[in-house]
Amino acid sequence: MTLQPVDRPRLRAARLLPVPGPGAGLSATRRGLLSALLCLAVCLAIGFQQWSALQLGGFDVGIFDQGVRGYAHFGLPVSSLKSFHHEFPPGFSLLGDHFSPVLALIAPLYWVWDDPRSLIIGQAVLFAAGVPLARRIAARCFAQADPGTARWAVDLAGLAYGLGWPLLVASRGGFHEVAFAAPLTLLMFERGQARRYGGVVLAALLLCGTKEDLGLLVGAYGLVLILRARPTRDRRQLRYGLALLVGGPLAAMVAITWLIPAMGGQPGYYWNYTALGTDGGDALRNVLDNPLLLVRAAFDAPLKPLLLLWLLGTTLALPLRSATALCALPLLAERILSSNPNHWSIARHYDVFLWPVLVTATLEVLGRLCADGRPQALARRAGLAVVGVTLVAAVPIGLAGLAIPSHWTPNSSLAALLRGAALIPDGASVEADNQVAVRLTARADVVLVDGTPRGREYVLMRSDKRSFPFATDTEQAARISLLLAHGYTRVWSEDGAVLLKRTSDQPIPGEAVPGPGSTPVQDVVPSDVGRNLFRG
Repeated sequence: MTLQPVDRPRLRAARLLPVPGPGAGLSATRRGLLSALLCLAVCLAIGFQQWSALQLGGFDVGIFDQGVRGYAHFGLPVSSLKSFHHEFPPGFSLLGDHFSPVLALIAPLYWVWDDPRSLIIGQAVLFAAGVPLARRIAARCFAQADPGTARWAVDLAGLAYGLGWPLLVASRGGFHEVAFAAPLTLLMFERGQARRYGGVVLAALLLCGTKEDLGLLVGAYGLVLILRARPTRDRRQLRYGLALLVGGPLAAMVAITWLIPAMGGQPGYYWNYTALGTDGGDALRNVLDNPLLLVRAAFDAPLKPLLLLWLLGTTLALPLRSATALCALPLLAERILSSNPNHWSIARHYDVFLWPVLVTATLEVLGRLCADGRPQALARRAGLAVVGVTLVAAVPIGLAGLAIPSHWTPNSSLAALLRGAALIPDGASVEADNQVAVRLTARADVVLVDGTPRGREYVLMRSDKRSFPFATDTEQAARISLLLAHGYTRVWSEDGAVLLKRTSDQPIPGEAVPGPGSTPVQDVVPSDVGRNLFRG
């Protein structure tokens, strides 16, 4: 019998992975479970708090609710809230907005509980599913550290990821497709560490079906695999890296060029890079002719460099020392070069796309500090500093609000909307205020009350509080007056909220519904957006 040499670093890594076992292994499993449950509980609490306070509206939770409900009934993800407001023609589905077929995987929750809050639960579960993956990544990164440091790193990695401010911000904003992106990105990285490339490809395919631009992240990870395979001449890793490098961007191009238009979308609808050109081809020509355009576009608003400083500052710039940070470049460039101010703030869900990259890259750098023979106290101090900054940032952004009772209840105006919604019969056709629309999607045919009258049976809106997408509450009051003068009757009003019912077929000036020749439009971003890093 030939004895094989013992691979001590790999053996130590295996002991540190959170799998069932006696003694210390069982303790690690329990700690990992507690970390995941803590992430689940906090994300659920924040999501349900926002629901209770009527802070989750038709845009975007109502849109996803209508779409996922379509999947649950074995149909396309159609959303009248989205298609009517943005004037998409008949035949449009949410796959023509963002290519996210992975959302069908959350549809079974609706078979158990047919309610928009199923999305809040599903997102919290998906976020929590990333905790054990973050712990596994940490275990491999610290495989050459002493056992005490490694256990410390694994536990803090799960805690920092699960209570990271990006997850809490996203939980405040309701549900988005990023719920799948976070654990799938971690899965791709973790399987790559384990050299289980079948798992890498599966995660990459699911990421490409999560949002059309995530193929760029997949392609960047392919480049990372290639760079890491060159010193060891690992041909298998090189082949898989090359496949991802080519396949990821190709999948993004196919989705944007063919699949989204096939589902009723409009090519170039989300082109928000006017500083570079009128479309992708024009932008490429302009940048090749004058590369300084990229620099100007990246710094033409104060919030753009502030966003970069925040992302790098809260991680002490450690990710910059890891090749994995390359995976963040495409998604970060999308936001920094964008002319849409909604992309510059950290008060939205966009940072969750970057969070697995930042966490993994930070762990890789800290793990190398231990592997390079340096005093492990350095890695501990740096790790504690990153975790400390992350958790401190999470307190005002998400955790502190859970302890404030007033944050759990709607204000008088929103509470009145909720009472008005209760008066609308099931199955009715409704134009509803954005903040209450999601409360009607499960039982009514609802569209957003916006700048165009739709002639619906009921209209529920406010007259004294500005609500998306109106620019002023004066516009809302004018709409109510218009409807009352053209066939509607006020059936209920309270605290500024008004419920109108159509009682005649009298034509309404400006009334319209999207038709075959409709041209999709985008919302005009209010002037106060893009001036505060911590507000959307």
